[in-house]
Amino acid sequence: MRTVVVVPYDNQWPALFAAESVMLKTLLNGAVIVLHHIGSTSVPGLAAKPIIDILLEVTDINALDTCSPALSRAGYLARGESGIAGRRYFTKGGDQRSHHLHAFAAGDKEILRHLAFRDYLRENRRVADDYAELKQAAASLCRNDSQRYSALKTDFIEHHLRMALRAMNSQS
Repeated sequence: MRTVVVVPYDNQWPALFAAESVMLKTLLNGAVIVLHHIGSTSVPGLAAKPIIDILLEVTDINALDTCSPALSRAGYLARGESGIAGRRYFTKGGDQRSHHLHAFAAGDKEILRHLAFRDYLRENRRVADDYAELKQAAASLCRNDSQRYSALKTDFIEHHLRMALRAMNSQS
């Protein structure tokens, strides 16, 4: 059974991302444009579920589907779009998840949204601290129901994502 646990920031998370990135670039042989470390493990000092979230920008999202067997051999389970049109989503680690891979075609608006929220948290320590408190409370309340955990964070994320996108647009 999967458990929902939020742990203090681990200084090893960037290195785990870097190692997985090297493996993915090799495995996906030219389909990769860039890999980004996203999610809470990408924000220094932020408590998180100990799962490395990776955003993969590819040249052709449909061509990535042909890589599913190679990703499977590397421990990734294909989960389709999983609620976000145009995404290919993969998980690694079974019930003890270690990685989430979110793949999008270059230029997809979801890339900007993920990066904007990450950067906003990196630049706003108070917001990141509030988010950590919310995540710890949600983990306690959700009874290991990951959908409930996510739902408990939705309003906070949507509010601060709007703020992040506004801040990004005002800098352009």
